[in-house]
Amino acid sequence: MLKIYTPKDSEQKVKDAIDKLDVKYLINDTKIMLCEDDVVLHYRSKLLDDDTKDMILEHIQYGYKVSPLIDYLDKSLGYNEITLLNSDYFLHRKSFGALSSKWRKTIKRVGALFNATVLGVLFSPIMIVTAIAIKLESSGPVFYRQKRVGQFNREFYVYKFRSMSTDAEKYGAVWASKNDARVTRVGNFIRKTRIDELPQIINMIKGEMNLIGPRPEREVFIKDLEKEITYYRFRHSVKPGVTGYAQVKYPYGASVEDAKWKHRYDMYYIKYQSLWMDIKIIFMTVKVVLFGMGR
Repeated sequence: MLKIYTPKDSEQKVKDAIDKLDVKYLINDTKIMLCEDDVVLHYRSKLLDDDTKDMILEHIQYGYKVSPLIDYLDKSLGYNEITLLNSDYFLHRKSFGALSSKWRKTIKRVGALFNATVLGVLFSPIMIVTAIAIKLESSGPVFYRQKRVGQFNREFYVYKFRSMSTDAEKYGAVWASKNDARVTRVGNFIRKTRIDELPQIINMIKGEMNLIGPRPEREVFIKDLEKEITYYRFRHSVKPGVTGYAQVKYPYGASVEDAKWKHRYDMYYIKYQSLWMDIKIIFMTVKVVLFGMGR
C-alpha cells in the first residue's frame, strides 16, 4: 500500500500520475497503519500543514520507507513524470549533482573524443558508401548543417548526411513525419539505421555534443514546446547527444505529445546519468540500428 501526502490542490494531479501504476494507494490518510510493506510518499512537502508533516515524521519513527513521490515514480515508471515537476524539486534536491561534477564533465569530454575516434575509424567505409549513394540518387550536397540548441541554450550547427530533398523546407520549418514525402529512398534507410547521424562525430570533436544525451532541437520548435512542456529548457543543462535515452525508449517523435514523452526520458537521464547508464544506452542504440527501429 502506498500512503501519499500532498497539498489538497495537487490531489488530482497526483492521482493521475499514480494511476499509471497498478498499485493500491491512499491520499492524505490520517491513520498510521503498522504494515511493514507500506510506503509513505510526499509531494510538495514544503506546502503541507504542520499536522501532516508531523504525521510523516511519525511514520519515519515507526520505520516506514519514506521518500518523495517523484523519486518513487521515477524508479517505478523508468521515466520522469514531468506533470509533477515544480521549482522546489530542483532547488531542494541533490539529485542533479552530476551537473556540477568536474570529474563527470572531464570523463564525458574524454569519452566524447575517444568515441568520436572509434566511430570515425569503424564507420568510415559506411560513411563513404553513404556519401556515394546520396550523390547518385539526387543532386545536391552530401551533408547538410542545421542550427540546433545545445548546452546552456547555445546554438551550434549540427552535421548530418542529407536524407531529404534539397527543397525540403522551402516553405519554412516543419516537423518531420514518419512517412515524410520529402525523405529520399537512401534517406529513408539512413534515417532508420541512424547512419545519417554519423557526421555528428565532427560535433563531438568540437565539444558541442557527446555520444549520449538529449537530442538537440531547433530554436523555432523550442519556443513553442516550452509553452506546452514545463521546464523544457532544462534539457539544455547537459550537452546534447548523437543518441540518448529518449531516442532508444521512444524512438519516433513528430508532435508536441511526442516531445512531452521524450522530455520525460530526457529528464530521467539528466537526473540519473552515469557511466553504466551510458553503456546500456549504447547497447540499446546498437539494437535500434541493427533492427531498423529508428525514426
